[in-house]
Amino acid sequence: MIIFYFIISILAIVADQALKFFIVQNYSVGEVQEIIPRVLSFNYIQNDGAASNIFSGQMWLFYIISAVVIPTVIYLLIKHRQGHWSFKLGLALVLGGIIGNLIDRIRLHYVVDMFQLDFIQFNIFNVADAAISVGVVFIFIYLIFLDKEEK
Repeated sequence: MIIFYFIISILAIVADQALKFFIVQNYSVGEVQEIIPRVLSFNYIQNDGAASNIFSGQMWLFYIISAVVIPTVIYLLIKHRQGHWSFKLGLALVLGGIIGNLIDRIRLHYVVDMFQLDFIQFNIFNVADAAISVGVVFIFIYLIFLDKEEK
């Protein structure tokens, strides 16, 4: 049931955009608020690059990447509609995350990031980034451990 995976993509987009809206409405850029002591804080930043702000200001690059990846992921979801759930879930999360960040890039010309892990030196990120990362993990798990079983 491929529609289930497209719904997961939509839920990732909605969660991402809703939290970004909340952050923009309630925090100033650079404002930090501890959510879980010594674990997680909100730290509102405007990121016009990728992780660690690499490729800062290179919006055209992110538009091209999105224009290639979005239809590719949709194609793979449809082509593998009978495939393993972990592969389809991974693709759905990647799709939702890429679209969530693309909405920001088109609308704002930057991406709203807000999650700061306080127990480790790590990039500030958002729901879309987390969806992409978790999706890639599911895809790798499938490709490394499960794909061989299906063949």
